[in-house]
Amino acid sequence: MIFLTQDFVKNRVLLTLVILLIAAGSGLAFLSHAPNRLMSGQGISLFSLLNGTGALLLLPVLLLLLFSFLTPSRRNTLLVMLLAEVLLFGMTALAGHTAVTLSGGDEESLARTSFGGGFWACAALSLLIASDAISRFTPNHTWRILLNLQVIVPIALLMGSGQLSELSLLKEYDNRSDVFNDALWQHLGILFGTLVPAVLLGLPLGLVCHRSVRWQTPILSVLNIIQTVPSIALFGLLLAPLAGLAKAMPWLAEHGISGIGLAPAIIALVLYSLLPLVRSVIAGLNSVSSGVIESARGMGMNRMQVFYKVQMPIALPVILTGVRIVAVQTVGMAVVAALIGAGGLGAIMFQGLLSSALDLVLLGVIPVVLMAVIVDGIFKFLVSMLETSRR
Repeated sequence: MIFLTQDFVKNRVLLTLVILLIAAGSGLAFLSHAPNRLMSGQGISLFSLLNGTGALLLLPVLLLLLFSFLTPSRRNTLLVMLLAEVLLFGMTALAGHTAVTLSGGDEESLARTSFGGGFWACAALSLLIASDAISRFTPNHTWRILLNLQVIVPIALLMGSGQLSELSLLKEYDNRSDVFNDALWQHLGILFGTLVPAVLLGLPLGLVCHRSVRWQTPILSVLNIIQTVPSIALFGLLLAPLAGLAKAMPWLAEHGISGIGLAPAIIALVLYSLLPLVRSVIAGLNSVSSGVIESARGMGMNRMQVFYKVQMPIALPVILTGVRIVAVQTVGMAVVAALIGAGGLGAIMFQGLLSSALDLVLLGVIPVVLMAVIVDGIFKFLVSMLETSRR
């Protein structure tokens, strides 16, 4: 058996993912249908939908299984990516068509058709197959980002065409589009409101730690202690002092600074951001060799010129990597900030949890995941561009 596996399986990762995809599609409910939002849904298996054009979904699965036994090449890898993309598109289109069929074409129908665990598992595995193929196809970060983006373009077009409008998740969005849009902008506001002061504080602190070993230990110790405090606890610790300040200085309350709301959320998230930022600044500046600095000084540069023209350009990719970590971390932690009235997509998620509405929870969670992926991709692209320009 081992001999056969070693001889015939050329792509074990692909084979494992396809087997998991088949298991998820056959063992979990693909969709869930309920008469209304309040009642629990009845699961619909994928196999029950594989009739007529739905049976075409089996073709990309079988071809992906076949490619796991073929020698990997650029052409085969590209075909694997396209097959995973076709499979993801086909499953989404099938879900949308089924939702329309079950609703009887009545847009006012109270019936709800939701994505089941089988759909989410198969969609995630399809994305993993496409992502693995893209990483094998090219080492270039820019091309990887573009190819990963084009994987979801067909899904976006499918949504724009209205073919998914009868799915419960899209109905939740239609019912709360204004609330969702406001929450999205609030979430972006929290992100940028955290990044700007975090960078303005983290860069000087990192520079101090790099130049002074005496200050490095106490600064990093304090930041480590802050990092170990749970987010809910830190939000709670800020309530009393900020409420006291707002009471003592009414003009602060007039500018939105109080014990609850955006102010404690921004302060807590900035404090959480300082440790990875300071560490990235220290690591970036330490990566500049002493020989390069001596050469710059030998050319007549003063201390400030050496810092801005030599050290910072070399250290910038490492520093941006730290900013990337902070940005992704902030996107996720801003969800928790909704508990203290900061708003954002977390408010939609918690509203869904309180009302036991899974699709409402997903309406808050999915954009957060997509936002984190997009932010991560943007910073990776910037870092790759900087590293390419240095070569």
